[in-house]
Amino acid sequence: MVNTKISLCGIEIDNPVIPASGTFGFGYEFADLYDINCLGTFSFKGTTKDARFGNPTPRIAECASGMLNAVGLQNPGVEKVISEELPKLAKVFNKKVMANISGFSVEDYVYTCEKLDKEEQVGWLEVNISCPNVHGGGMSFGTSAESAYEVTKAVRAVTKKPLIIKLSPNVTDIASIAAACENAGADGISMINTLMGMRINLKTRKPIIANKTGGYSGPAILPVALRMVYQVYEAVKIPIVGMGGISTAEDVIEMMMAGATAVEVGAANLIEPYACKNIIDDLPKVMEKYGIKDLNEIIGGAH
Repeated sequence: MVNTKISLCGIEIDNPVIPASGTFGFGYEFADLYDINCLGTFSFKGTTKDARFGNPTPRIAECASGMLNAVGLQNPGVEKVISEELPKLAKVFNKKVMANISGFSVEDYVYTCEKLDKEEQVGWLEVNISCPNVHGGGMSFGTSAESAYEVTKAVRAVTKKPLIIKLSPNVTDIASIAAACENAGADGISMINTLMGMRINLKTRKPIIANKTGGYSGPAILPVALRMVYQVYEAVKIPIVGMGGISTAEDVIEMMMAGATAVEVGAANLIEPYACKNIIDDLPKVMEKYGIKDLNEIIGGAH
């Protein structure tokens, strides 16, 4: 028998496999396909203070070994997430869920985190600091250590639940930003978010996506994600949730060896709705193949 259980910021979960925010809705959509209680947990759709319609269409473009998206954080707003989405989820999921939170000002983050911190169903707050700071000229909060520190410290002051900060890879020194989040009180780091990219329609000679650029995700970004997780593991002492191109149980093992305590699976869910279930089913076999009895023993094992 192998042990797939891990502890993420003090909460034990059955396995390290977590569907990533934006690829799993609010969970109950996938519950029609399989029992989602097999998951370690999942990160629900990015939630903002106010409802958002998102970006104009087209906002998805296929690429070799991945996809571009510029959905634009379409969601019903935190009040409706609490009053409508969480009660629906409670009927099909009996574990703690990870709340993914976005904002366009420090005040936005504080408001939304404070609301979700009070919800019994929520185990962790995953704060996405890859959003454009409307008061800072549109640059993402996650592109500087100073602004990452500011958001983390402000949210930490109003929350008690484990606080995981989701970092943007579109930076030159991700390790210093992760360290700033740790210093400001973060309990964990979640990484990486999508890489900025674009596609051009050869017939119209214009970008395929209405937003012109979008976030690139899928198998092609796995080596970039592994490198960044490896670097951040050496810079912080708090756990890392690693993501970026994971689609197999082997990828999970590799990401954990780089330094991740848990992993998130994103684009793979959009290609194969059973992706996470298949990875969880395969994990014990792959562990046995590589002589791994306990996943906790391999975290950071490549260092």
